[in-house]
Amino acid sequence: MMDRPSDGRLALLLLLGHMITALEVPLDPKLLEGLPQPPTITHQSPKEYIVDPRENIVIHCEAKGKPHPSFSWTRNGTHFDIDKDPKVTMKPHSGTLVIDISGGEKADAYEAVYQCTAHNQLGSALSNRIIIRQSRSPLWSKEKFSPIVAQEGQSLVLHCRPPAGLPPPIVFWMDNNFQRLPQSRRVSQGLNGDLYFSNVLLEDSRSNYICYARFPHTQTIQQKQPIAVHVIDLDSLNDTMADYFNDTDLFSDKPVDERAPVFLVPSGSLSSQMVLRGEVLELECIADGLPTPAVSWTKLSGEIPGRRASLMNFNKTLRISDVSEADAGEYRCAAGNRLGSVHHTITVSVRAAPYWISAPRNLVLAPLETGVITCRARGHPKPHIRWSMNGLPIEDAPKDPSRKVEDDSIIFSEVQTGSSAVYQCNASNQHGYLLANAFVNVLAEPPRVLTAPNKVYQVIENRPALLECLFFGSPVPAVTWFKDSRSGMLEGDPYVFHKNGTLEIHVSQAVNGGKYTCVARNNLGISENHVYLEVKEPTRILRPPEYRVVQRNRDVLFECKVKHDPSLIPSTSWLKDGGELPDDDRFRAHLDSLTIRGVTESDAGTYTCVTNTSLDQDSASARLTVVGQPDAPTDLELTDPGARSVQLTWTPGHEHNSATKKFLIQYEDGLHQSGVWLNLTEVPGTKTTAHLKLSPYAHYSFRVLALNGVGYSRPSIPSRQYRTNPAAPDENPSEVKGHGTEHNNLVITWKPLTGLQANGPGLQYTVLWRQQGVEKDWTSVSVANVSKFVVSGTPTFVPYEVMVRAQNAYGPGPEPAAVIGHSGEDFPSAAPGMVAVVVLNSTLAEVHWEHVPARSVRGRLQGYKVHYRRERSLHRHNSHHGEQRSESFGPNRTRGKLPDLHPFSVYSLHVTAFNSRGEGPASATQRYETPEGVPGVPSFFRVSASDLDSLTLEWAPPHERNGRLTGYTLRYQTVNSSHDVGLLDEMDLLSNQSSVTLHNLHHSTRYKFYFSAKTQQGSGPALTEEAVTILHRAMVSPQVDIATQGWFIGLMSAIALLILILLIVCFIKRNKGGKYPVKEKEDAHGDPEIQPMKEDDITFGEYSEEDRKPLRVSRTPSSGTVPRDGSEDSLVEYADSGDTQFNEDGSFIGQYSGRSGPPSPVINSLV
Repeated sequence: MMDRPSDGRLALLLLLGHMITALEVPLDPKLLEGLPQPPTITHQSPKEYIVDPRENIVIHCEAKGKPHPSFSWTRNGTHFDIDKDPKVTMKPHSGTLVIDISGGEKADAYEAVYQCTAHNQLGSALSNRIIIRQSRSPLWSKEKFSPIVAQEGQSLVLHCRPPAGLPPPIVFWMDNNFQRLPQSRRVSQGLNGDLYFSNVLLEDSRSNYICYARFPHTQTIQQKQPIAVHVIDLDSLNDTMADYFNDTDLFSDKPVDERAPVFLVPSGSLSSQMVLRGEVLELECIADGLPTPAVSWTKLSGEIPGRRASLMNFNKTLRISDVSEADAGEYRCAAGNRLGSVHHTITVSVRAAPYWISAPRNLVLAPLETGVITCRARGHPKPHIRWSMNGLPIEDAPKDPSRKVEDDSIIFSEVQTGSSAVYQCNASNQHGYLLANAFVNVLAEPPRVLTAPNKVYQVIENRPALLECLFFGSPVPAVTWFKDSRSGMLEGDPYVFHKNGTLEIHVSQAVNGGKYTCVARNNLGISENHVYLEVKEPTRILRPPEYRVVQRNRDVLFECKVKHDPSLIPSTSWLKDGGELPDDDRFRAHLDSLTIRGVTESDAGTYTCVTNTSLDQDSASARLTVVGQPDAPTDLELTDPGARSVQLTWTPGHEHNSATKKFLIQYEDGLHQSGVWLNLTEVPGTKTTAHLKLSPYAHYSFRVLALNGVGYSRPSIPSRQYRTNPAAPDENPSEVKGHGTEHNNLVITWKPLTGLQANGPGLQYTVLWRQQGVEKDWTSVSVANVSKFVVSGTPTFVPYEVMVRAQNAYGPGPEPAAVIGHSGEDFPSAAPGMVAVVVLNSTLAEVHWEHVPARSVRGRLQGYKVHYRRERSLHRHNSHHGEQRSESFGPNRTRGKLPDLHPFSVYSLHVTAFNSRGEGPASATQRYETPEGVPGVPSFFRVSASDLDSLTLEWAPPHERNGRLTGYTLRYQTVNSSHDVGLLDEMDLLSNQSSVTLHNLHHSTRYKFYFSAKTQQGSGPALTEEAVTILHRAMVSPQVDIATQGWFIGLMSAIALLILILLIVCFIKRNKGGKYPVKEKEDAHGDPEIQPMKEDDITFGEYSEEDRKPLRVSRTPSSGTVPRDGSEDSLVEYADSGDTQFNEDGSFIGQYSGRSGPPSPVINSLV
């Protein structure tokens, strides 16, 4: 064995190991095409290769290299000449062997150890040693089994013992119907295939316990002969055996006793088991016992690994997968029942076939470079390392001064061209071996950048960016990076430079975007490449969906507003509870929202909005809770019955995600109000029971409604009927009153008891009364089915004590309380005295009076009424009478005001006292006068004539003068088109005037007038009017809207009627084919002034000079030739040119206009 390297040499090995990781031959096809490369095994068959004898044998061996390698095989360590065996062929360009056994050859003839060698001019690579074995599924030996007789309660083992196969078979127990036998804690199959009974029962008797073995490689199943088991009790067992042995009892009369557990597997209290690292450890404990024992497992030297361990076969098997060295130790299984327990300790040792710590890797070196190949493996026991070169032991290989073997490493220093080779490392111990190939390829290559040119990298802001610069070269090139203008080499923050050439930016910002250049250099040349980085804005959900609580059958909307980089195209999807949305038309997913129409309870859950771009995504979730009215309570039950109470319980219905606030209990009285449900009581939503207080003599049914945040549930199904017994009334009628309707009676009224309040049949009322302070004894009467009683012959308005008592067939109600009432009232007998009137102003007067004597009221005084009327006006022109009016005042008042009087009038009044019976006699009539007031509005006010600089105004006095008129006030001001007003002028007019003409006004100017009448008390409300002075003197027509004048409406109606008649005549003549004379004249003369109408126009018959007389309209012609004395009802001449036409309905379609000149804009503004 070689000496261990010194510390210095170990450091050198580590340094070299670090160096070689920087140069790998990339798997770039274009690069590999031009580089020589030693062979590398790429695919091979497994070390243990079990073949199916019914199929051809294929042993795989594939390899790559430059030039492409050739292949050879060894069989059992010697050269295998495949040309000598016609059944063996090698695939083209491959080392894979195909052995044809379809001609009847036996596969076992080719059972051997095969190894493949791939070689080219740079070296040779070896495959694993492949052991070929034929799969086997032998038959079960023929044997017959006698029936097994077992006493009930005993343990039993049925052996399987399947034939040895390759690979081993899978064992299971079934009956002859291919139904698996049921297994339990009492009956189970062991790891060896045997069937174990901890104790047998009579039901275990069967004649077809069959063990099956399935051979997975050939997919065949072998069946063992059936085993019969008869389980009998003690007496039956003695009787049965006596038949065989001359009536001799072979068993005692004592039955099988219960017993403490004893292990059937494994035996003893200690055992051991070895397992290889990475394999599956199975530990088994099966116990006999009655009752059936329970099995448990513990590890004495640590804890059982939770994730890799599982209990199987009803806790009888502990299975640990992927075993490691930490799983070694002592495991204890315990089996126990109520009679005791038993323990067994299994010592587990873990061994390991060799496994790689650091498998050798290919090494590419430039001439004169240094490198190292390392082969590190572990195992238990420790593996032995053996090196080979091109398939030959390293000791037998050609000597190379640049190569030095150091235990598990080979160090190469100052290698030379031609030193390329493939080295094999074999690490082995007693449990297996590892074989790895690693080549040393001595190359001299200038740098090559393998990353695609002008590649664009996109990254989200604040995320890391990785810009690749994959390269190759020998010696290993040095890589540097530049940005944009290449003003300087990149270094330091925020850049990180990886050994494989990649440039990393930890946190990308917008300023990091741009063009980047990577440059690879070695002593043989230089290569560069350009890439681009684009930094994008992150995708963010600005308005995420929010938690929603929605009632059933309502709609719900989830919003999902997203912001993203403008250059990226987002896509939004919605998830429900992490999965796809239901395939339902009610779900409408839009760009930024999700709508669910008519939600149901199944729609409740978590909804997630997921927004994706090609670079990033964002998501947000919200929960939907669907609430609804609660379901109706169920299972109503009546308990604890009492004379006047019962206990009601119920089961709440589904709350539908909204907590129940309360329960409402309703009742139906089937005796008195069948079909009518009334509220009885309420209880909190946390209770499901209520103690109900009941009334006698009722047939109760109950129902319950639940209330939550959405509303009430449907009523529950009614409870069974509960009847209470009759009893005397618990209460008397309420609202007892005594009052009179006549001056000599007393009417006693009350609110009757309901059927439920009656407490029994035969309900009556005892009515009692006596005059307060006068009578000691009560007068009474019994009545039924009424709510009032009239006492006649009473004094007028005296107090009475009144009572009403209920009684039924079971007795009277409680003693009632007396109520004070009064007999009927009579009209007051006296009138108020000392009536006087004080006039406060023109519309208000105050009346004074004295109280009437109390004895004259003959009842309860309710107040005083003042009756007054306007007799006449003090003005000679207005003397009409007003209607009677009255004002009421309270019983304690001795004065009152009369509002809204007419000024300058004569009034009369009288005062009466009144009670509930009515009014008493009136006081003596008083007369008074109201002073003058301001007048009302004038009867009318209008502009009667207009000129260039003057307007004539007319008016009439007010209908309500309210005094003697002293004159009129006229105020006026100009108004322009934007409604701005000028200075206000004012003038006073005499009371006997009815018109005025204002001179020196501006022509074509609009004026606004305010006109009011006045008395000595001041001016009354004003009338307003507007008018415009004319532009030309001919335009003197008054500003009257003739469209509203009766004469104009009549004239236009006559014209329309005449036109209609003419149209009818024309229509008749045209249908007869007649020709109008006027048409003949037009054709004969061809007067250019009289142009023919269009074919669609309707022409009229002959017309004379009389027809040429102008019609007159309310507009003044523009020529201004109408005389000043023209009446208001004349029409302006209309033009007789061809433009003046009538429609077929007789209406004018030409303009009303003069013979020349445009119409006046001033007149247009007036019309």
